[in-house]
Amino acid sequence: MSNALVIAPQWIGDAVMTEPLLRRLHARGERLTVGALPWVAPVYRAMPQVAEVIEFPFAHGGLQFKARRSIARRIEGQFDKAYVLPNSLKSALLPFLASIPERIGYLGEARVGLLTHRLKNPKNKPPMVAFYSALSGEGDLASDRPALHISAADIAPTLHELGLRQGGYVVFAPGAEFGPAKRWPARHFAELAARLDLPVVLLGSGKEAALCDEIAAPVNVAQAGKCLNLAGKTSLPQALALIAASHATISNDSGLMHVAAALGVPQVAIFGSSSPLHTPPLNDKARVLWLKADPAYQPPLDCAPCFERECPLGHTRCLNDIGAERVLQALDTN
Repeated sequence: MSNALVIAPQWIGDAVMTEPLLRRLHARGERLTVGALPWVAPVYRAMPQVAEVIEFPFAHGGLQFKARRSIARRIEGQFDKAYVLPNSLKSALLPFLASIPERIGYLGEARVGLLTHRLKNPKNKPPMVAFYSALSGEGDLASDRPALHISAADIAPTLHELGLRQGGYVVFAPGAEFGPAKRWPARHFAELAARLDLPVVLLGSGKEAALCDEIAAPVNVAQAGKCLNLAGKTSLPQALALIAASHATISNDSGLMHVAAALGVPQVAIFGSSSPLHTPPLNDKARVLWLKADPAYQPPLDCAPCFERECPLGHTRCLNDIGAERVLQALDTN
């Protein structure tokens, strides 16, 4: 058995989409240690094929050479190979400094000398799961689907603490780190919450607390306690548990969308400026709403997908024109 270090991406959604790669590596006898930033590490603890998770003390931006060299010295001699999943120079630096014999990753950011095995970046945007799985050097990537595992014992304390029951609520994840062109309007989320028969739990980061309150507040005026705003109030392990135990999850194209897909819960994923052809929720219980692919929607959205943070045309029709009724209909098909 060889020992492999996996340098993880920094975003939750990307982390989820690396799971099929790690499953492939584990199946062929590699013992996997994942080096991840603290806010991503819990995702890898929900992957049974990962033997160990090392939390890196790195901040956003900057090379932080001294910190990387310190960790490299500590792990030197422990690994036979490293898989460098991000395309940045700094992510390839630590395995190089640790003198790991095989260092595998995509070409990028002038890091030719840092990697021993280099894949060319594809010209077109492939599905992200296939992009990561290709680092295994194996073919037949089309059937790969991420899967996360949260035990009932890990779910129970969170449900007990919040007074929730398994399957007794719907999760809303209305945020999207990239920008407003990926966020279904708050007023639509609020209308949907008001029309659902179950309570709603809103999840997100602290930066999304105001957005979640904009959704919850008007609903709670009419239906006291219908919405529970937990944005910025849960750890990622708690958020994973809440999604795993939900009746269904409604989200934009975001990291939590991919979490819901990997946990196999019924979900509706709403796409605007991005494309489900590139980052779909890989879940048989997922229903995707994307007006670009709706032939009945007129006039056609020739501007989509624009992959912009804000709508360049100022109308954001791709999201504004998806009403709460459409989401309710999608939920009913699950």
